[in-house]
Amino acid sequence: MSDYFSVTRTLAAPRELVFEAITRPEHFAVWFGTAEVDVPQETLSMDVRPGGAFRAVMHLPDGNRIDWAGTYVEVDPPARLAMTLTDQPGDDPGLPVIFDLESVGGGTQLTIRQDRSDFSDEQVEATIAGYNAFLDDMETVVASLVR
Repeated sequence: MSDYFSVTRTLAAPRELVFEAITRPEHFAVWFGTAEVDVPQETLSMDVRPGGAFRAVMHLPDGNRIDWAGTYVEVDPPARLAMTLTDQPGDDPGLPVIFDLESVGGGTQLTIRQDRSDFSDEQVEATIAGYNAFLDDMETVVASLVR
């Protein structure tokens, strides 16, 4: 049985624009990197379709890098995206990270869910903090897309 944790945020944009921010490389590089981390767009490979591959490289402020890889499992615009995601390419990525988008008054409620797997409580807390940093920057991205 899976034990998921989640982060939810309401973004002031329609679902279509939030889904675009999640799935277009030029937007993804901004929020996935956050203000602290560089994700060069040329390191992104996003074949956003079921079975399509995902790859990205994060350049951290301390000079280290993280290589990310995954596969898109479910692509249902603009309601849901599910993708495996690992910072250990070649290893079993586990269950997919799920992005659920729901229209609500004033915008889109985005919920990101991830299986706890074998994470410690500290790793879950750090991952939640990371997702919140992603969402902080995603708010800026979607604000720029609102026409």
